Amino acid sequence: MSQVCPHALVIDPMVADLAGETARLVAGDPVARIELLGVPAWTVTRHTLARQLLVDTRLVKDINAWSLWQDGVVTRQWPLIGMIDAGRSMFTVDGPEHRRLRIKTTQALTKRRLDALRPAVERLTAELLDDLEEAGRGGATVDLKSVFAYPLPMRVISELMGVDRSDHAMLLDWYKAFFSLLTPQDERLRVIDELDAYFTTLVRKKTADPTDDLTSALIQATDGGEPLTEEEVVGNLKALVAAGHETTIGLILCAVRALLSNPEQLAQVSSGDVDWDVAVEETLRWDSPVTHLLMRFATEDISVEGMTIEKGEGVVMSYRAIGRDSSVHGPDADVFDVNRPTANRHITFGYGPHICPGAALARLEGGIALPALFARFPRLQLATPVEEIHNLPVLTQNDLAAFPVRLG
Repeated sequence: MSQVCPHALVIDPMVADLAGETARLVAGDPVARIELLGVPAWTVTRHTLARQLLVDTRLVKDINAWSLWQDGVVTRQWPLIGMIDAGRSMFTVDGPEHRRLRIKTTQALTKRRLDALRPAVERLTAELLDDLEEAGRGGATVDLKSVFAYPLPMRVISELMGVDRSDHAMLLDWYKAFFSLLTPQDERLRVIDELDAYFTTLVRKKTADPTDDLTSALIQATDGGEPLTEEEVVGNLKALVAAGHETTIGLILCAVRALLSNPEQLAQVSSGDVDWDVAVEETLRWDSPVTHLLMRFATEDISVEGMTIEKGEGVVMSYRAIGRDSSVHGPDADVFDVNRPTANRHITFGYGPHICPGAALARLEGGIALPALFARFPRLQLATPVEEIHNLPVLTQNDLAAFPVRLG
């Protein structure tokens, strides 16, 4: 049975010092021992090694390959289990089955569908900027997260999937409880059951009465083989909503924080000297919305960098540390710089067969929301020192608790 190494880096579930933790990971070995809420694992912190292991077929997503799960050391009571054992979907299988599930999702999440979604993203952004202006009247301090960055991705992905707007608040509450490590595990398991029930009802509704949305497209998708089962459609939807809205919240807030902290770079993108898409990519590299992605499992011993990941052990990709790899991004990799020539060489959305299928959607939202925000409020400013903007206790996400600003 695996034991926590006495020299393992403990990943802080409360995320009290994300910058310090990232610095320690960057300064450490390319593959290193970590502890996640009392559970041992390996982490990968370098770009080239991550690319190598993300295509290594000896590392799989199947939780049944995890020795700690097989031995009963990790159970459903472990707070992070829902991010690993999330039901059958393209996120939890490998090989031919993964290709079967993924191709049907990519058939549904087409460029045509995303292009058609652009006017809706622009409209929803404008609506929320109106709300932001109203909340900030008279110079009042307003929370950019709760009024703008938090609701926008849920509205967008709900429009894409055919989810009623009246359900947004409920879904946001469920996902907030799912991700937060302050949520008691029995409550988190209840939320998982409620999400299963909600998306099952949605899938059955769209099966009976399909419309032009992603849910209906997933149900109807075919590549000449068997259609997705109800369980598979539900699993893909749950994971897409979770990944889609959380990642985009982090992207928007981290980009605003970086740009307001570097006014000369904000001036460059606002004037058009640097493209907004470049600012998005540099944010994704430098202040990744995903801090640690759980988890892959070794189906045999794997020797890397003088270490041996033993059969049955878990491997985490620490994307925030990977984005600071100086061998790829230069000796100043820990500095935000929209002029960086390697900004788009990050792998924040993954690499290989499991690369995030919603990456184009996140980029679309960030590329619309950020320029619209700064065009509407060119004198936007932080209402509190940047060092007082803290993270929520979400071990896997760069999730800010609040983002107080004044609109100027």
